[in-house]
Amino acid sequence: MFEKFTSWKKDKVPNVPKENESMSIPHHVAIIMDGNGRWAKQKGLPRVAGHREGMKVVNKIVKKANDIGVKVLTLYAFSTENWKRPKPEVEFLMKLPELYLDKELPKLVEQNVKVQLMGRRENLPEHTLRAVDTAIEQTKQNTGLILNFALNYGSRAEIIDAVQSIAKDVEAGVISHESIDESVIASYLMTKELPDPDLLIRTSGEMRLSNFMLWQLAYSEFCFTDVLWPDFSEKHFMEAIHMYQQRARRYGGV
Repeated sequence: MFEKFTSWKKDKVPNVPKENESMSIPHHVAIIMDGNGRWAKQKGLPRVAGHREGMKVVNKIVKKANDIGVKVLTLYAFSTENWKRPKPEVEFLMKLPELYLDKELPKLVEQNVKVQLMGRRENLPEHTLRAVDTAIEQTKQNTGLILNFALNYGSRAEIIDAVQSIAKDVEAGVISHESIDESVIASYLMTKELPDPDLLIRTSGEMRLSNFMLWQLAYSEFCFTDVLWPDFSEKHFMEAIHMYQQRARRYGGV
């Protein structure tokens, strides 16, 4: 389940499965886009330069995921813990959705990509929400890849919100406490309309979840790479897909 990959020795992207092998493509891929700051530091640049470069990588991975038939791509863009970072960096990160979507929204519409947001809307600046909401509205009829941005998202916060909502509904008689099971809890999460991730990719060499989709990742396959996010390419993405295809998913069975 836990595996770290490096670049393929041969400068060749693994073959994309043929149409009759489409079941081997993960329906939902989640990515922790890590390493922007370290990339910038290695080059003697300010951290925001790494975030700007990382934004360019999003375009490539979204297109590649859409091309090979991934149904949902969830990108961990900003966590509930990221507010602790220096104010100038946070302010720049809050501008990134606007910078990205203002430029790329026409392409997303053309590619039939549907934009969604996962996270607590409170505390997000108006200009950030305006950009995201515009993208959501203009792509709501699209039927291709769902591009799910996890923005001001934390899994523990998500679970707390779900538990509070369940408690209110039990108190109001909407549901009984005896009826609470995994499916009920899942229906109160921010991903209630999405399948759980089949594959999690984390860049930059870190091997932890960092409060990301703790419930949903229970049976996901994990792939870790030392590649920093600004250096992550379509080739690296396909290496992760290829690795996923080699796994035997048993979900606790023999």
